Amino acid sequence: MIRKMGTFDVTQRTKDGFFNATALLEQWNKSNPREIRRIDKFWDSTHIDKLMLEIVINEPYLLEKSSSVNSTYDKCTTDNQQVFKSPNLGDYKKLDFEELKKIVAKTARGKNGGTWLHPVMFVKFAMYLSPRFEYHVLRFVADEMIKYRNLAGDSYKELCSAVSKLVSKEFIATAMKRVAEALNYIIFGDHKNGIRNDFGEEQKQQELWEFQRKVTALINEGFISTFESLVDYLRNSYKNKHLPKVFN
Repeated sequence: MIRKMGTFDVTQRTKDGFFNATALLEQWNKSNPREIRRIDKFWDSTHIDKLMLEIVINEPYLLEKSSSVNSTYDKCTTDNQQVFKSPNLGDYKKLDFEELKKIVAKTARGKNGGTWLHPVMFVKFAMYLSPRFEYHVLRFVADEMIKYRNLAGDSYKELCSAVSKLVSKEFIATAMKRVAEALNYIIFGDHKNGIRNDFGEEQKQQELWEFQRKVTALINEGFISTFESLVDYLRNSYKNKHLPKVFN
């Protein structure tokens, strides 16, 4: 998903919420040649080890998913230090800096390669670029786009359930493909694979969520009773939003 942070585009993976720090860094350095930043220097930031540890303590599922440490570690506390006990090793092991780093930062190769950071670490990284950029980072955090994206996903499932009342089981996959295409044209003005990930904007995701709920309600309440009437409604919704009105 592509989102806006000030004038920059930031890329977030929907599968785990991690952000591409490398992509943001490249944009920053290109726009600010006198303030070149390096991601390896970011790891020298004050108290960053404590922040990483705090993330792991509060989001223990990250430890379970990490391939860098034993996935069966149990959390416990010794001398006010967070440590993890491995039943396999039979002893205690304190996560060191590099192990914590591997949990909150992932590397990838290929088209979407680079360093991907946990959302909290990404905000810390974005603020590291420049104090002048801090407002845009905080404003970015304040928006609720991800919430509306998730709500849109839930309302789409409810819409699928409603449409299934209008068509046969054999036709439902084709019907929903047509409905999804229509929704893209109505909300985003275009249709292509992955278009919803290209619009990382709170307003668009909220609009999609609300429209899907509206159509679902019209079907469930009997105002739309056939698939043909659903198609007509979607077609008219597109015309009303995107085509100029002609007055006599």
